[in-house]
Amino acid sequence: MILGLDQVRTKFGTQSTRAIQVYPYPSWLQGMWAFRGVFDFIRGITLAKGFFRFRDRAETGNQTPINAMIGTIRIHTMDLFDHALSKRMLREAPLAARMRPRTLHEFYGQEEIVGEGRLLRRAIEADRLFSSIIFWGPPGSGKTTLAMIIANTTQSHFETISAVLAGKPELRRVIHEAEERRKLYNRRTILFVDEVHRWNKAQQDALLPHVETGRITLIGATTENPYFEVIGALVSRSRIFQLRPLQDSEVQQVIENALHDSTRGYGAREVLLDDEALDHLVRVAGGDARNALNALELAVESSPPNEDGAIHITLGVAQDSIQRRAVLYDKDGDAHYDTISAFIKSVRGSDADAALYWLAKMLYAGEDPRFILRRLLILASEDIGLADPMGLVVAAAAMQSFEFVGLPEGVFPIVEATLYLATAPKSNTAISYFKAYKLVEEKGILEVPKHLQDSSRDAVTLGHGEGYDYPHDFPDHHIGQQYLPEQLLGTIFYQPSDQGYETEIAERLERWRVAQREALGIKETEPLPDLPEREIQTIKRHHSRRGAGNV
Repeated sequence: MILGLDQVRTKFGTQSTRAIQVYPYPSWLQGMWAFRGVFDFIRGITLAKGFFRFRDRAETGNQTPINAMIGTIRIHTMDLFDHALSKRMLREAPLAARMRPRTLHEFYGQEEIVGEGRLLRRAIEADRLFSSIIFWGPPGSGKTTLAMIIANTTQSHFETISAVLAGKPELRRVIHEAEERRKLYNRRTILFVDEVHRWNKAQQDALLPHVETGRITLIGATTENPYFEVIGALVSRSRIFQLRPLQDSEVQQVIENALHDSTRGYGAREVLLDDEALDHLVRVAGGDARNALNALELAVESSPPNEDGAIHITLGVAQDSIQRRAVLYDKDGDAHYDTISAFIKSVRGSDADAALYWLAKMLYAGEDPRFILRRLLILASEDIGLADPMGLVVAAAAMQSFEFVGLPEGVFPIVEATLYLATAPKSNTAISYFKAYKLVEEKGILEVPKHLQDSSRDAVTLGHGEGYDYPHDFPDHHIGQQYLPEQLLGTIFYQPSDQGYETEIAERLERWRVAQREALGIKETEPLPDLPEREIQTIKRHHSRRGAGNV
């Protein structure tokens, strides 16, 4: 079919991503466009004469005077074979790709971000997305889909690159074209970078000045916490939108929409999906719309039709299609640290049931059992301590037992240690150490009293160790003598709790402290307050830098 000038404008004007600006030719020449060879010949001659020039989706409001006088059209550079291939690939694309929402009205979930009246929705609908944004969320929550909806809505030029495949050369090309586009046609560029956390610091730094000046509006997508994985300067210049996993009701809507859509889904085929099968697909998808659609597609495409031509998806078919729930758990990502944090806090909070759940999630997702056991060793000392000194013994025994046994039976020592520590009395008096560390920082290194110094060296000439009383020579194996430096006498770092075995320690320790105060004439004592958690973490970092106790 031969297309006239107006028809070409109507058919291709709003769809082209790369456009050719041409001058209109006589009607007899327009008819020749139907023949590719003739068109290529004419285009080559015209290019030589300078009548053709390429540009990205020309803006009608920014034409040169000669363009305004004689008009412009845009012709899609795709030939018939490319067009046929594109349509075939669209038909053969996975169901999840075919059913990707094209507008916000087709988008499910994330109501707190793109619901009616929300800031991001208003910006997208009004095409007023001027500040850079980063979508942060688990797989299948809609990050890429939202970016594609913006691409379908905006009048800005939209570029897409993957941080996994693209490097600085590709980024330089995008930036150069964005500068030319803004200079020549005053047209903004939106750059969508998928998996933006995959770029290293140098690559992210290369993007920063162009985001800052507004040459490029960035849309980043990441499954990792951008506050850790994206450079701070880029984060501070972007709005962070955290997407959550879809609710079960939203996943069900996605599945039902795919079943009813006759163009992109299975609406043109008779698919009978049992309620139990639907519930299973929704439940096991884990809030991942892509996972649910992939399972539905596998169930439909692998099931032969019955005598009536209908495809019946039973619970058994659904279970075969999605046998194992996908657990979001990256050993270097947020899910890893969030889950171990929930596990430790559950044990510390004496909730044995929650502790078992988080333990099961970690082992199900493939977490290294040794990592879990190391954390239990730390907890036994930090959060149980002297309230039950056997806690550390049990944790250490569990670690040693696992090394002997391994999985699968090695899970039992881990479970035993988890339950023992979760049900043991709790005390965090081990943090008394940080009070002493803080005092050392403030007062410096004080001299060791002479009677406590090493008597094996210089005892005769310098009197080291002279006057020391050996406690085992006295009743109750205790003698009230000085152990702290003179300047710190009366200072109390450790105050036993009233939990478990520590109650016995408290009684014994108080008796010894009274005897010491009487022997040394100490009139006043100074119990030091606990340090804020922030200061404790700072001291721990000091230890790590010095290589002390760095696990």
